[in-house]
Amino acid sequence: MIVPTVSILYLFCFIDRANIGNARLAGFETDLGLKGYDYNTVLSIFYVSYIVFEIPSNLACKWIGPGWFLPAISLGFGISSLGTAFVHDRAAACGVRFVLGIFEAGMMPGISYYLSRWYRRSELTFRLSLFIVMAPLAGAFGGLLASGILMLDHFGGLHSWRMIFGIEGIITIGLSVIAFFTLTDRPETARWLTQEEKDLAIARVKSERMAQASVLDKPDNSKLWLGFWNPMVLSTAFIFLFNNITVQGLAFFTPTIVATIYPAKSTIEKQLYTVPPYVLGAVFVVGLSLASWRFDRRALFIVVTAPLTMLGYILFLASHVARVRYAAAFLTALSCFAVGPLANAQASAMVVSDTSRSIAIGTNVMFGNIGGLIATWSYLPFDGPDYKIGNGLNLAAASAILIISAAQIVWMKWDNKRREKRDIEGELQGLTQTEIESLEWKHPGFRWRP
Repeated sequence: MIVPTVSILYLFCFIDRANIGNARLAGFETDLGLKGYDYNTVLSIFYVSYIVFEIPSNLACKWIGPGWFLPAISLGFGISSLGTAFVHDRAAACGVRFVLGIFEAGMMPGISYYLSRWYRRSELTFRLSLFIVMAPLAGAFGGLLASGILMLDHFGGLHSWRMIFGIEGIITIGLSVIAFFTLTDRPETARWLTQEEKDLAIARVKSERMAQASVLDKPDNSKLWLGFWNPMVLSTAFIFLFNNITVQGLAFFTPTIVATIYPAKSTIEKQLYTVPPYVLGAVFVVGLSLASWRFDRRALFIVVTAPLTMLGYILFLASHVARVRYAAAFLTALSCFAVGPLANAQASAMVVSDTSRSIAIGTNVMFGNIGGLIATWSYLPFDGPDYKIGNGLNLAAASAILIISAAQIVWMKWDNKRREKRDIEGELQGLTQTEIESLEWKHPGFRWRP
């Protein structure tokens, strides 16, 4: 009930964000009179609100409760997507995209935080993958849906690209209303669980919350700070930043890149050519996350993804052959989407309390969307059709992921050995239970889990 609901919501969250790339092929720029960097500006304004509201949204999710918060913001971005169908100039498009960013800001961190209330550390990566896999599937399904919509003569008074935003926005609104009835805040309030099952679900999660008196603690300033000021959370956030340069770049510009590879194809054929790389990427996301669950490791698998992404962008830069460049799109989609569940699960695994987890995941996704903002300016009009700047930037970002994730593994092993020498009882002597709970990752018994 939980994972299917949030997965479908995230699918349309990503479709509503990225369908502007499909609308671009159908005349979005021409009809609005966008010139030069106007399209990039419209993309960028979304990330301004997205980044600013990321952490506040996740704190609000904890305070209000995911069962109400997630459907409410889904309803908001569904209405915003519908509103995009009625814009007529750049200013209106920017305004709607800004509002869309406000509502979508809480979606990925909110769902990640929500699932951490239900699943243990080793299990979380795979469950996160089941909703994050909707990002590449949104690219595939969004392309198919856009192709199907564009075959219609009209939808009400809407024509062409406006139908894409109108129909997809209405679908999101309907799913959001249903989610108000299918989601619940936490195991204790789940109507479909027996009391014995509720107790087991709580006990499983609590077993990993070292020194914590309860699974859902009250907000605490010390825990909030340590959830952010954590070397592994911050380094993972930078990994997610670099990863999102590629992920969001693919979402917004794959239709454009395909158009340069196959310029003679029709608009609908170009839309369909964007589908296969995303399908393969979705399979790899789930497969790698299953392996992460099996071995209870995250950083190692992040290291594995980077060389494939690097190879993809090397091919983009080195070849002008259409088939080779299209194969490069498969390599980049194959590897980059898998980092999403791994990075969010790693940020969650690097803290102890529920409060710290809400801020750690929010920080990770906020940094990720700074990468998304960078992505909107990575493929510029003057750089086409080869887009050497954008492809070079993505190659550098994948290289940075490889270096940082490898360094994380080395540092965590070193620090764990150092922690083995500490006197746990001596360091905790004289501290109250509240003070011990507030130590978080500074607790002498805490160990990093790569």
